[in-house]
Amino acid sequence: MSFVPPSHDTVPAVPGADPAPPQEAAALRRRRLALALPTVATALALAVAATASIGVPDGPLEAAVLVLFCLAMAWQAYIGWQYLYGAIAAGLGARVMSAVERQAADLAPQASGRSRTAAVVAIHAEDAAAVFAAIRVMARSLARAGGDGRDLDIFVLSDTRDPEIAAAEERELARILAWRETAGPGLPAIRYRRRQDNTGRKAGNIGEFCETYGHAYDFMIVLDADSLMTGAAMRRLVRLMEENPRVGLIQTVSYAAGRDTLFARIQQFAVRLYAPLSIRALETWQGPDGGYWGHNAILRIAAFAANAELPVLPGRPPLGGEILCHDTVEGAFLRRAGWELRLLPEEPGTWEEMPTNLTDLLGRERRWCQGNLQHLGVIGMAGLTAGSRWHLGAGILSYLASPVWVAFLALGTWQAIRSGDLGLLAYGLTGEGSAAAVLAALSVAVLALPKFLSLGHVLLSPERRAAFGGTKRLLASAALEQGLWVLLWPVLTLFNAGAVVSTFAGRVVRWDTQVRDDRRVPWSEACRLQADSLVAGGLLAGALVYAGDPLLALWMAPVALGLLASPALSVLTSRADYGHAARRRGLFLTVDDTAQAPELRDLAAARTAPPAPARPPVRGEAPVWLATATDDAKASPAREI
Repeated sequence: MSFVPPSHDTVPAVPGADPAPPQEAAALRRRRLALALPTVATALALAVAATASIGVPDGPLEAAVLVLFCLAMAWQAYIGWQYLYGAIAAGLGARVMSAVERQAADLAPQASGRSRTAAVVAIHAEDAAAVFAAIRVMARSLARAGGDGRDLDIFVLSDTRDPEIAAAEERELARILAWRETAGPGLPAIRYRRRQDNTGRKAGNIGEFCETYGHAYDFMIVLDADSLMTGAAMRRLVRLMEENPRVGLIQTVSYAAGRDTLFARIQQFAVRLYAPLSIRALETWQGPDGGYWGHNAILRIAAFAANAELPVLPGRPPLGGEILCHDTVEGAFLRRAGWELRLLPEEPGTWEEMPTNLTDLLGRERRWCQGNLQHLGVIGMAGLTAGSRWHLGAGILSYLASPVWVAFLALGTWQAIRSGDLGLLAYGLTGEGSAAAVLAALSVAVLALPKFLSLGHVLLSPERRAAFGGTKRLLASAALEQGLWVLLWPVLTLFNAGAVVSTFAGRVVRWDTQVRDDRRVPWSEACRLQADSLVAGGLLAGALVYAGDPLLALWMAPVALGLLASPALSVLTSRADYGHAARRRGLFLTVDDTAQAPELRDLAAARTAPPAPARPPVRGEAPVWLATATDDAKASPAREI
C-alpha cells in the first residue's frame, strides 16, 4: 500500500481565529461558577463552623490543627460538589452534553473514505506477547466492524533497548505476520519500528512518529501497551474528528479490565462504580478545555505536531528537566493554539489495565507524584486557558492534599492526647452546640457524598444494576470495597505524602516499565516496601496506648490497623485465586463480567493459547516486517504487513 499525503482542507488555518459565540462562552462560565461557588462557600462554611466549634485556638498546635483541617476539607468540598454536580448533569442528560457527545450516539462506526488514521501503540520493554495479542484482537475487531482495512493502520512504536526483549518483539511480529496472511479480509496494515535513540521517552517516541510518518495520516489514535479498543470505537472517533474540524483531540474514558487478582478486581469494580459521576461533571464544566490522558484518545496529527512540542523545564530533576507526565501538558499546548479538546464520558469499547497489587500501585503513584509536581513549572506559562491551568493545578493539589492529611491526623491526634478531647479530629461529631452540629453535618456530607451519590446513581437504573450483577451483589461488593478502602486509605495517603516530601527534597524516581501481569507479592517485598507504614502504625499504636483514652483509640483504630496490616493487605489481595473466588461468588462484578465484550473474551483466550507459529523465512529474504529508526535513519519507512 502506498502512502498518499491526505488532504487537510478541513483543518482551520488559524484554529483560534473564530472565538466561541458570546452566549456559548457565557454558558460555559455559568457552568464553572455552578461548581466553583458552592465549593468555595462550603469550604468557608466548614472553616467558620470549625473556628466557632473550638473557639480561639489555644496555642500554635491547636492553630495548626485548625488550619490543616480547613485545607483538607476544602479539597474534600471540591470532590463532594463535583459528584453532586455530576449527578445533576447525569439527570439532565442530553441537555448538558456537548455537540460531539450527542453526535457520537448517531454516527455509524464505518469508514467514510475521507481520512486515514494511524493507531499507534507506544511500548518500552513490555511483554511482547501480550502487546501483540492485544493488537491481534484490535485488528480482528476492525475487520469485524467492516470495510477493507485501508482506512486505518496499526503501528507498534518500540523504544526497547534490551536486545532480548527486542528479539521477542520481532518474533511476535513474525507470528502476527503469519496470522494475518490467513485471517481473512478487512484487516488493517500492521507496522513496526524500533528507535535506538530514546530521547523524550514516550513523548519523543510519538513525536518522532509524527515527524516521520505523520504526513501520511490525518488522525492518530494513541494507545498504551495495556490499551484495548474496539474497531467500532476507533472508527467512531475518526468520524467524530471528520465532522468536527475545530476539534484537535477527543479523549475517551478507558476503564480498567482484564485482571484477576483480588486487588485488581476490587479496583476495577470501584472505578466502574465511582468514576462515572466525576467524569460527567468534568465533561460538563470543562467544555472545549478538555484534558489529554496520554492514551485511548484520538488526535489531529497536523495540530498536535505543530503545537504540542514539550519544553525542557529549567532547573535540575525532579522538578526541572524533561517533562515526565507529558500528556496533560501536550493537551494544554494544543488548547492554547485554539484547538478544542473534547471528552467522551460514555463511549463503550475502550479499556486499559491497572496495577494488579498494592505495591505496584504505590510505585506508579510515586512516579505520577513526581510528574504532576513538575507541572508547577508549567502552570504559569503564557497563553494557557483557565481550564488547562485547572487540569494542571488539580493534578498538583491531588498530591499536595496527602501531606496535609497526614499532618492533620498526626497533630490532631497529639492535640487529642494532650487535651482529652477529640475536637476537630472527629470532624465535630463529638462536640456540643450548634457550631459542632453544623461542622459534623458538613464534614460527613462532603466525605460521604461521592460514595452515596455513585451508589444511588447505579441503583436508580435497572440496566446499571444488572451490569454489576444485581442489587444484592452490588451492595455486598460496595460494602466490602468500602471496608477495604478504610484500611487502604491511610497507607496510600502516607505513601503519597512521603512521595511529595521526597520530590521536593530532590529525589529522582526511576521511570521503569511497570509490571502489568497478575503478580503475587511475596511477604519480604511487602514488608520492605511498606516499612514506613509499619513504623507509622507502630508509633500511632504506641501513642494511643500512652494516651489511655478508649474513645480516641476506637476512633483512630482503623488508621492504625490499616498501617500495621499494609504488608498483609498487599500479599493477600495480590492473589489471583482469591480474585477468582470472589467472581464465582458474584462479588466485585462489572459490566465487563456480566456482559463481556467479544474483544475482552478474545484477549483472555489469546493469553492462554499457545503461540502461533511464525512464517518460515524464504531463502535469501530480508526481515521486511522490521524497520529500526536510528539517529542516522529516522525517516526509514516502517514495513507493512
